Order: sequence, then C-alpha cells, then structure tokens
Amino acid sequence: MMAMTARAEAIDDDLVARARAGDREAFAALVERHYDFIFRVAWRWCGRRADAEDVAQEVCVRLGRAIAGFRGEGRFTTWLYQLTLNAARDHGRRIAREATRMAAYGVQALSAAAVVQHEPDDPADALWEAVRQLPPKQCEAVLLVYGEGLSHDAASDVMGCAEATVSWHIHEARKRLKALLRPAREE
Repeated sequence: MMAMTARAEAIDDDLVARARAGDREAFAALVERHYDFIFRVAWRWCGRRADAEDVAQEVCVRLGRAIAGFRGEGRFTTWLYQLTLNAARDHGRRIAREATRMAAYGVQALSAAAVVQHEPDDPADALWEAVRQLPPKQCEAVLLVYGEGLSHDAASDVMGCAEATVSWHIHEARKRLKALLRPAREE
C-alpha cells in the first residue's frame, strides 16, 4: 500500500510539474486521474448530482488557472481537496444568494431542500443529508474523516487547522447528528 501511494504521488508530482510548464496533455491526464475524486468530494458536500457536476467542472477550471501556483509544499491531493471544498462552499453560497434574491422578488426558488421533499429511503443517504445540515466546519470534518476516510491529521492539513480542532469538530458533529437523527429514529 505504501509503495502504491508513493508511486501515485510520484506520478502526480511529474504530471503537476509538466502541467505547470504548460503541458496540456499532462494537465488533461491530471484532471482525468483525479476527476472521480473531485466529483465524489463535491457530491458528498452538495448531495445532488447536478450540483456536484457543476462543482467538479468549476474545480477543473480553477485547477487550470491555479496549477502554476501549486508549489508542491504539500501533497497535490491535499491541495486538490482544498480547491474542491472551496468550490463546493462557493457553489453553496451562490445558491443561497440566488434563493435570497428570488425570495426578495416573491419567487419560489428551487433549492436542494425544495427539490428533495421525500425522506431518503437509504439510512446512509439520510445520514449524509443530516451531515450536510451541520455547521460548515463540522460538516467538512465529518466529510473528510468519514466520507473520504482521511485521518484526523490529514483532515487537519486540508482544513488548515490543528488535529485537535478536527477531533473537536467531529465530537461536536456527533452530538448534533444524534439530535438531528433522533426524530427519525423515534417515528
């Protein structure tokens, strides 16, 4: 497993170096290599396929603009997590602004909550829906640790905070999730 990770990082390092130098084929290979990862992170954050596709597309555009700024001080995938989470947050804020603007004009906006009126059939879907209702930092910590399988240390690198802070966010998220999911279990 360790050799596989080191090899994957070496491939990423090579592709990033070539993409930074303007090699379009290397950039395309980098995007192809990580697109499923980008989409998966976006879907976990957004909860809707269409939104995840929009976020993934935005990440690819941002990656094209920002690749020259990647200095290799950390792992490429950590940087890509940050890029994807920032795009997902921006997308969420854009949807919220649009809903507010529409409400100001008396127009019913279609939000993710309005589109999904039914209770999720799968308990896992219900759990992820509840996770997306958490405060942003708690949501992010849960998505990184449980959704992506990162250690608290690796999640702290992505979130730009101490490992203990990630642990605290997870602890607080568990308490909130119990409260959010309690009504569903009592029915």
